[in-house]
Amino acid sequence: MREEEKKRTSQNKVQQFFRKRWVFPAIYLMSAAVILTAVLWYQSISNDVAEDLNGNNTEDLALTDNQPEAVEVNATKENFAMPAIDPDAVTVVKKFYDENASTEDQEAALVFYNNTYRMNKGIDLAREDQKQFDVVASLSGTVTKAEKDPILGYVVEIEHENDVVTVYQSLAEVSVQAGDKVEQNELLGKSGTNLYNEEDGNHVHFEVRKAGKAVNPLTYMDKPVTSVEAVEEETTEEPAKEEEVSEEAPAGEGEEAPAKDDEKSAEEKAPESDKKDAEKGETEGSEESTQPEASNSTLNS
Repeated sequence: MREEEKKRTSQNKVQQFFRKRWVFPAIYLMSAAVILTAVLWYQSISNDVAEDLNGNNTEDLALTDNQPEAVEVNATKENFAMPAIDPDAVTVVKKFYDENASTEDQEAALVFYNNTYRMNKGIDLAREDQKQFDVVASLSGTVTKAEKDPILGYVVEIEHENDVVTVYQSLAEVSVQAGDKVEQNELLGKSGTNLYNEEDGNHVHFEVRKAGKAVNPLTYMDKPVTSVEAVEEETTEEPAKEEEVSEEAPAGEGEEAPAKDDEKSAEEKAPESDKKDAEKGETEGSEESTQPEASNSTLNS
């Protein structure tokens, strides 16, 4: 009996406790305080994590800014191209004068102007029908010269990397000016005629120069600019002095007489076999003297 009475007494106390007015509001306030504390604690942790992440990103960006700029590995390298909008429509009518070429090729690469034969420092391109055609940039670069020359016609010079310059002469008109940035195959002007090389008719004269020295453009077609420097190191120096040759007096004609007198006196003292060799050498020398020699002091045509 006493245990039952104790249970009833404890139940009555609990019921009396919850019957009080302040109990449930207090429970609600405590629950709200616990929930609010949990929310604020969660937000604080989230902010700390966000700050840590932002700090790491800032450091990564700082490191990235200090690093050198990335270079595109697979960037397309430009190769030399024919300076004509339609390369298949033009042909090389006069080649570059090559000192190692045959005598016939060297003669074909001479330009006759003002009663003088001069070495061609580039290549001349023209159409078979002698019609005018569009001239374009062989490589991208900066125009350093675009002006009219009374003898060469309009002249355009474009500067490229590695100290390489391309030259376009005998233009009838130009569409660029000094200081312009041009892309490969961008229109420069129209082909035309000039006084320096009238025999080629309507054409464009194209040169490639490395460090101011003219090189054979055909050697570098479809090759990058860097190939000019690589081959340039292997080339030998040109002769220091070359004589100009006039049409009326080819080289060697006016200087043969004194040489023959000396040879005659030498023949009188020489054996018969030496005489035959001397006569043979004299004949070969006379045959070579009929060929016009080239000139190094030329206009850059």
